Amino acid sequence: MPQMMPMSWTMLFMFFSTTFMLFNFMNYFMYNPTKKKTTTKKIQITEKNWKW
Repeated sequence: MPQMMPMSWTMLFMFFSTTFMLFNFMNYFMYNPTKKKTTTKKIQITEKNWKW
């Protein structure tokens, strides 16, 4: 039945699109980045006494 062919293509497109999006979402949300240990550096502030 050729008149039913567009429905089949639409279903295939929706199936593969959904699978692709699901795969991408899972990759995005399952990624757990490791936190880098930050070293706290004190900023050296030298106060200057200005004489106006």
